Amino acid sequence: MTNSVPEFEESDCFLITGSNTTEAHPLIATRVMRAQTRGAKVIVVDPREIQIAKLADIHLRQRPGTDVAWLNGMMHVIIEEGLYDREFVQDRTEGFEELRAAVADYTPARVQRITGIPAADLEEAARTYARAERAALLYAMGITQHTTGVDNVLSCANLAMLTGNVGKPGTGVNPLRGQNNVQGACDLGGLPNVYSGYQPVTNDGVRAKFEEAWGHAPPPHLGLTVTAMVDAAHHGGLRALYVLGENPMVSDPDINHVREALKRCEFLIVQDIFPTETAQLADVVLPGTTFIEKDGTLTGTDRRIQSIHQAIEPLGDSRPDGEIISALAQRMNGTHDMQHAAQFGGWTYDPPAAIMDEIASLTPIYGGASYERLEQEGGLQWPVPTADHPGTPYLHKGRFSRGVGHFSAVAFKEPAEAPDEEYPLTLTTGRIMFHYHTGSMTRRSEKLDKEVPEGYVEISPEDADRLGLGKSARVRVISRRGEIETRAWITRRVPPGIVFIPFHFAEAAANVLTNPALDPVAKIPEFKVCAVKVEAL
Repeated sequence: MTNSVPEFEESDCFLITGSNTTEAHPLIATRVMRAQTRGAKVIVVDPREIQIAKLADIHLRQRPGTDVAWLNGMMHVIIEEGLYDREFVQDRTEGFEELRAAVADYTPARVQRITGIPAADLEEAARTYARAERAALLYAMGITQHTTGVDNVLSCANLAMLTGNVGKPGTGVNPLRGQNNVQGACDLGGLPNVYSGYQPVTNDGVRAKFEEAWGHAPPPHLGLTVTAMVDAAHHGGLRALYVLGENPMVSDPDINHVREALKRCEFLIVQDIFPTETAQLADVVLPGTTFIEKDGTLTGTDRRIQSIHQAIEPLGDSRPDGEIISALAQRMNGTHDMQHAAQFGGWTYDPPAAIMDEIASLTPIYGGASYERLEQEGGLQWPVPTADHPGTPYLHKGRFSRGVGHFSAVAFKEPAEAPDEEYPLTLTTGRIMFHYHTGSMTRRSEKLDKEVPEGYVEISPEDADRLGLGKSARVRVISRRGEIETRAWITRRVPPGIVFIPFHFAEAAANVLTNPALDPVAKIPEFKVCAVKVEAL
């Protein structure tokens, strides 16, 4: 996020897209609602009539996978009507003329033909966003989980810069992260192309710094993404896989392919707090601890580093994840291969405070973070480069990290898979209020499971009538990759031609159906659009 969650109460307008905010991020939604009560406008762009769409001042229902088109359409209106921030564009950006040319053809009428959004509604939304003094753009995985996910994010950045809604409080481009420490995992190098602080593994200077600190540096080439690991295991290029706190047998696309790939692994280790569906396939299961059984830090969606404290001793034979990793490395040090013994020597599990000190010494954006400061100040927002730096509530004040902001001219592309005669419906997936991710925790909670004990497919009354479905009918949902059985929820939350399935339920896993086609840059799968058919059982 460029900005901070508390700032949302200062915003005059919200553009929320690809985010079921009240269900997936209810505390953030509360701040949005507070701002709305004092006059802020809320624009929601989502194919479904989700709860926050009912509360919104404007709701645009786009065809799934057409986000670049409506974003370009909004920018077309803003430029044509002279509503863009000329001073900001002139002083702080480059590439405006290329952007103007790219969006010139995205008239409201053309955008209506592509997306289904009425031209007049698009124009109203564009004017509302552009005229606000402080407009915040909020998005989640409904924007990123597409074969055009990078294009979608670039288009969001284009819109924010065009209107000068970057570099000041209550504005910005704000991805709402899907898990409590996914930001921290990325910050600390949980990606295949960077060390901590997004320092490239291919940079010789960066590698030399880590080699000096650690005595050894990893190879200077990029690693594999999650989906690439699964594919490599399937064709034999990856022989062993160590899965920590992840449940790809529910969360990855095309689960039948994932299952076959994991079975082909010569050695599969799963480290988790519960016996997940993925753990059922493992050769070894290592029991990790929950957050209340260890000390450490979390970095939240708005770059806020926060300390956590152990409340109880680890249960049973479980251990903190870092301790398990260190113990494995120490055992690898006992190998008869002296080259590997040298490579993995010297591992000790230092107290978390000492680990944070090492993070700060090697990671410029965390350079001023320490346990002492986190305790005294209740958290710090990176970048916090020095011990006397107060932290950064919002990014890009006065200048961008690259100097000026760059407009990216982006053209609309169709999703990888479109409905056709055989598979006439478009499936989109997401979360619900009462369950979290793959359900490995929430479905073990009796009260939460009682709220929503089984999966379902949302289907419009028109499509239900066409298929002869009654209330709560059992149905089979089929894609080119597999099929599941579930119950139908006949509702106007979805328009005709679109169905929605929450992905929390392993016995009716939406990701049996989803398309593993990837964004060519970020390599994220297209979870949000695929073609299916529905049959009555």
